[in-house]
Amino acid sequence: MPSDTTNLEVLSTRKGFNSAVRYIKKTIAVMEDAGSRVNLADILFAEDDEEFSGYRSGMVLNILLVDKMGYKTVSANLRSAAANPSSLSKEFVKWKGVDLVVTYHHPELGLLVANPKSEEELASFGDLRKNELLVVFAGKGDSPADENCEKAAELAISLFEGARVKPPAALLKGGFGVKTIKAPKPAPPKPAKRPAAGRRGAKKAAAPVQEAQRVAPPVVTAAASPVAAPAGPVRMTPRYAVVVQNELFHNGNVEAWKRIVASYNAKYPNLQVYIYYEGERILDINSLFKWGKVKHGSAIEFAVAGSDIRDVAKLQRYLAQGASPMFEAFLRGPVNNVLRLF
Repeated sequence: MPSDTTNLEVLSTRKGFNSAVRYIKKTIAVMEDAGSRVNLADILFAEDDEEFSGYRSGMVLNILLVDKMGYKTVSANLRSAAANPSSLSKEFVKWKGVDLVVTYHHPELGLLVANPKSEEELASFGDLRKNELLVVFAGKGDSPADENCEKAAELAISLFEGARVKPPAALLKGGFGVKTIKAPKPAPPKPAKRPAAGRRGAKKAAAPVQEAQRVAPPVVTAAASPVAAPAGPVRMTPRYAVVVQNELFHNGNVEAWKRIVASYNAKYPNLQVYIYYEGERILDINSLFKWGKVKHGSAIEFAVAGSDIRDVAKLQRYLAQGASPMFEAFLRGPVNNVLRLF
């Protein structure tokens, strides 16, 4: 008798069972919307749901696009990478004869999903990297996929590798254009309960609040907490360059950068700052000082990843100051506390 290889261990706990039920219910809801010329990547992008992030989004794609709808798939480890992948949407949007979904296995962010006809969704990939896995799903919604779908997937891989392609005429005619999907409206917040105290009690309660508003916020806060897990699908900004204005990116600049990043993480615990130098990711900012190569005019790059990215411009300004002779402004206050910059 053959053994049952189905993994049901996740159902052995209440937490795992409830998580599986939520995932199944949401997948069924997405299944009802998918097809009928509605792109699955657009649906997942609009949902912005943690249940459909990372490897779980890959499961949804396999269930709906491959098993249910019979989409053709072509995968490749990129031999080269297009310089600006988000600009490829201008080409893909012309391919109205086929529905496309692309997944990119980002070395830091994991599995990312996008409709290549959407510039905003492709921008979430950031910069593509050589040798990383890219998978293209091509089909015709509820209609059976044909040889043109497989051809489209192959040509899409070539485009992401930076090549120029000429799609056949069959890929340019059809109804698979770009459709705007409205994000689901969040549940309205419950009205706050009014205090039971009378009018006199309300006046007394308001006094401390008004007094607190007159007090300037402190320069430092408590020690930073570790970066929390993102609440929804993770996206990454493009890399932004910060030019070193100091004669040498020395230990003082390093400490300034560490405190700036710690302040950003304290304000936005669901976001993560990635730092790069000469194309390589820097896991320890101290190594920028130890190398002794980062001098005046050198460029250090950074990117921010998360589900609701904010204050990137302000972060860039602070990092630029931290890489200049004015870095000392970030070294004030107790060492173990975090600056309140954001």
